Amino acid sequence: MNFKLDETRVWQYSAHIVMIFLSVCALMPFILLFIASFTDNTTAMVNGYSFFPEKWSLDAYQYITREWRTVGQAYIMTILVTVIGTAGSLAITSMFAYAISNRNLPGRKLLSFMSIFTMLFNGGIVSSYYVYSSVFQIKNTIWALIIPNLLMNAFTVMLVRNYFANSVSPSITEAARIDGAGEFRIFARIMLPLSVPILATIGLMGAIAYWNDWTNGLYFLTERDGGHLYTVQLVLNSINENINFLANNSQITASAGRMELPSTTIRMAIAVIGILPIILAYPFFQKYFIKGIALGGVKE
Repeated sequence: MNFKLDETRVWQYSAHIVMIFLSVCALMPFILLFIASFTDNTTAMVNGYSFFPEKWSLDAYQYITREWRTVGQAYIMTILVTVIGTAGSLAITSMFAYAISNRNLPGRKLLSFMSIFTMLFNGGIVSSYYVYSSVFQIKNTIWALIIPNLLMNAFTVMLVRNYFANSVSPSITEAARIDGAGEFRIFARIMLPLSVPILATIGLMGAIAYWNDWTNGLYFLTERDGGHLYTVQLVLNSINENINFLANNSQITASAGRMELPSTTIRMAIAVIGILPIILAYPFFQKYFIKGIALGGVKE
């Protein structure tokens, strides 16, 4: 008995040690990113990034402060796109999932098949670009950052459908129907309040996807016509391709001449600004995220 107890403790300690090690490994890149953003640009160029830099500097953040018209506009656009896109994604996904969770819905299997089919096949980049730019004409508009590829996907639909089917008692909805409630009222007054964990889960996943997305802007926004719609990720990508992007769009450099950019560390500083909201928000959604994945992943 003591041997089994000791063996259990050994496994528990070993598991904790492994998880602590993996957690540290996951955090190290973020710590290095944060330190690199406060490193002197010349030191970073000569010695590379280090956890203990020889010289510290605030030049990157000072430059971002001076250029806040460009970076701040991108930051506001990122927040706007994330909020609108996440809200739209939650609305469409939850309504579609509620419909196919109803066993009595005519054509339910066909709708489920059509949703799952999109997980296996898609039209490709060329055809998608043609449809969105020529048919829907979203090029160089804010909808180019919201609609393509991100509004709804089959994975989140299946998660929410399984949650509706297995975690909400059918007797509740049947009682509501007997009392005369319609489907929309049942969905809004019963299903949504009882589905906060899964909705918070897919909401967080959708928000991260929107916040980190840069490919849609790369495809559908041009610098001259749609440059004012650039998000933080697009600005960072532009800086990686051309470090003089901010200088060319700067109001300061237009009158004072081109100024020297902290080219190496400014990338790190903008990356820190870009990921900070997600890191701060995640702890508040963690409990819902774990519960939602566990319950939504149960097969019907």
